[in-house]
Amino acid sequence: MVDLDSNPTKLIEIVEIGKQLLITRGALTTFSIANDVAKYFAIIPAMFAVVYPGLDKLNIMGLASPESAILSAVIFNALIIVALVPLALKGVQYKPTSADRMLRRNLGVYGLGGLIAPFVGIKLIDLLISLIPGIG
Repeated sequence: MVDLDSNPTKLIEIVEIGKQLLITRGALTTFSIANDVAKYFAIIPAMFAVVYPGLDKLNIMGLASPESAILSAVIFNALIIVALVPLALKGVQYKPTSADRMLRRNLGVYGLGGLIAPFVGIKLIDLLISLIPGIG
């Protein structure tokens, strides 16, 4: 139950907060799905490279070894969770625009960001891990 304090304009604020929550949930979901798809390009070839040597062709990122690929993906996953906490707590800023324009913007920012960030992040972490003797 919400008390409007006899002020009907508070109803508009409640609707805006609801929209912001919906947009934030959609942005986080879009980023997470795109992020998972990209991480699979690091993990799947590494997991099955020993059993199916032909899967080495799927190692499009050129990761050092299966061990470093999986370790890099796990480290990246931990870092991205920490990085997304502020977004989840603060939320995506709501701007009154058309649904089509907002969808295109959020897919561009969070969808493409979710696809590109893992490739760059996992590769950089793999480069650092490959410098450690005994791992890479």
